[in-house]
Amino acid sequence: MRILGLTHLYPNTFNPYLAPFNRELFRTLGSRNAVRVIAPIPWTVELRARQKGSALSADRRTELDGLTIDHPRFYFPPKLLQWTYGPLFEKSVRRVFRRCVTDFRPDLVYSPWAYPDGWAAVRLARRAGLPVVIQVLGSDVLVLARHMRKRQTFDALRDADGVVAVSRDLAEQVIDGGVNPSKVRVIYGGVDPNAFSSGSKLDARIRLGLAPDTAPVVLFIGRLEKVKGIDVLIDACSILAKSGVRFQAQIIGHGPLAGALQSQIDWLGLGEQVKLLGPKPQADLPDWYRAADVFVLPSHSEGVPNVLLEATACGTPCVATRVGGVPEISDRGDIRMVPPADPVALAGAIREVLASRGQPRDFPAPRTWAESINELEQFLTGVLACAPDRRQALVRA
Repeated sequence: MRILGLTHLYPNTFNPYLAPFNRELFRTLGSRNAVRVIAPIPWTVELRARQKGSALSADRRTELDGLTIDHPRFYFPPKLLQWTYGPLFEKSVRRVFRRCVTDFRPDLVYSPWAYPDGWAAVRLARRAGLPVVIQVLGSDVLVLARHMRKRQTFDALRDADGVVAVSRDLAEQVIDGGVNPSKVRVIYGGVDPNAFSSGSKLDARIRLGLAPDTAPVVLFIGRLEKVKGIDVLIDACSILAKSGVRFQAQIIGHGPLAGALQSQIDWLGLGEQVKLLGPKPQADLPDWYRAADVFVLPSHSEGVPNVLLEATACGTPCVATRVGGVPEISDRGDIRMVPPADPVALAGAIREVLASRGQPRDFPAPRTWAESINELEQFLTGVLACAPDRRQALVRA
């Protein structure tokens, strides 16, 4: 297949750690198919980067993982008139999209994220006579679509030729929104077993520069934003510290709440126990999972978070909130679930894991990216077979 990806969630010069899930998805797809990606960059991100002396190449194109990535600039009014984001996204990428259709000649458009990405993808693909598949990841339906974007989000999903959901819970939400169930396929994510596997905790800590005898490590990896519930984790850390539990919380990631979270850490007097480490290269993450005594994901909403799959593949016990698709993967590893927004329950579960660490348990082998991509390719092939030949229809018209 020849697949044209369209998503703003993709690594770029200004944010090389953005959306590792999408990077791995397109990298794996590209190892078996012809793939090209259009990854718009918000003008606000580019402006801040330029003020720091960073810039894109003149042709706004990069090469990553053997793929060609185009980076048009996405113009929009920040935090205002969000109902206009779809049309503005479409306008921002239209010229690059048309050029890619002419030069690359894709069979299908694939857009991970419902709005504005998927909304624009549907309209651009229709004019080009191409089928389009949207992948929903979680917050695009479970959080953002509850507000002013709901109508546009579900318009896009209903109009698409296929919808990929990363969990059953998410698929049910999509179908409840009026999407034809025959167009929806649940495809769970996977991990690269060559990277994410169990290993020596001591060796991992040495490679990361951590003292071998460091306090038990509580780990979080993810974007620093409200939906991830990191403030709840910090409150739980305060409870643990006051009860005399020895630990060190390492928070990896970046995002808009970095400053507020650091202020919370300082206010609670947790500067020695809780560290904001910023983003880390994807290649380093397996060692961080292995070095940890417990991985914690305190989110308010999730699809099926790949960080849990990665952590369990590395043999790390997890504590996660019982939201979205998390219960669907609770048998993949040592995952203890707690209610969201409950720092007392979260602290209690972390304490239990730390008290029982070192007790091995057997779990099924982790699902691999290859297995996920096999399912995805089968679904995309079915969409191509069932979708009308739009290009020929346009020619006849």
